[in-house]
Amino acid sequence: MIEIIQTGPFNTVQDLGRTGFRNIGVTTSGAMDSLALKVGNSLLGNETGAAVLEIQTYPFKLRFAKQTSFVVTGADCGASLDGRMVQPWCALPIEAGQVLELGQPRVGTRAYICIAGGIDVAAVMGSRSTSLRGAFGGSDGRFLSTGDVLKLGEISAALNFPATGLAVIDPAYALADVYPANEDGALLVRAIPAGEHALFGSDAERFWMQTWKISTQSDRTGYRLMGEPIKPTTPVEMRSHGVVSGVVQVPPSGEPIIQMADANTAGGYPKIAGVIEADLWRLGQARIGSRLRFVRATHAQAASVEKAVAAFIDDVRSTSRMVCDALQAMK
Repeated sequence: MIEIIQTGPFNTVQDLGRTGFRNIGVTTSGAMDSLALKVGNSLLGNETGAAVLEIQTYPFKLRFAKQTSFVVTGADCGASLDGRMVQPWCALPIEAGQVLELGQPRVGTRAYICIAGGIDVAAVMGSRSTSLRGAFGGSDGRFLSTGDVLKLGEISAALNFPATGLAVIDPAYALADVYPANEDGALLVRAIPAGEHALFGSDAERFWMQTWKISTQSDRTGYRLMGEPIKPTTPVEMRSHGVVSGVVQVPPSGEPIIQMADANTAGGYPKIAGVIEADLWRLGQARIGSRLRFVRATHAQAASVEKAVAAFIDDVRSTSRMVCDALQAMK
């Protein structure tokens, strides 16, 4: 078990989300940075989608009630264990009673605490993710609170990590060849033109050319962007239709909204683009006030990036198991 000693709002239990229920108005939820969750779980030998803690307000502190292993992925938040600094993206063994603390992020926004066995809260509709809007899943459908005690899942084949830990390269660097570098301080996000793209005429090109800013009116549901408004060439009225994470809609104000992990299940605003799935984790780590530009991509390019990311995750899992088994054999 783990005990939450200190926390703030918006910290929750998340996994890869619940699928198959959007037709009845249930949001997917899940980690904003799914890559951090997948890498952390793979490093520990967990199921890829095991539930973890998503931390986005700091400081955060928890106590481990039993011997286990953990890794902090995502944002580099100067984590410490009993006051000693902990390297990010590094799986470490831990003893009962030790305290993990996360400070303000140096890089990124959201940190993920992945623990061997995963967080064992009740699954709702096939997922342990917290749905804040629905008030279910996770820890009673709410933010984590000081004093919360959470169970950990059983471990079928525990990995024996060395005391110094076993680390992987931050995916931002390990996958640098498949992700575009920031340009003039702006995050480059790849997207594919969506259904109503042509309705925006010349403004559609401005959508791709201008730099947008993530406004304070942004959360897990969606990121509202600030910039020179874009408008359809003629007023358009649409019936509500299904939307998913990554869809970029344009409301009457002309400032786009990127649907995120808690994306609405339906909406009537015209869609100008859809962020490719493999780039959504980068948005999940983008800070309020940061700048971004959209880069036009193809379905083939999106598939190529997903293939490279999947190969990296598979390599993390196999290498972690191999190294830990070799170290165990040497004892």
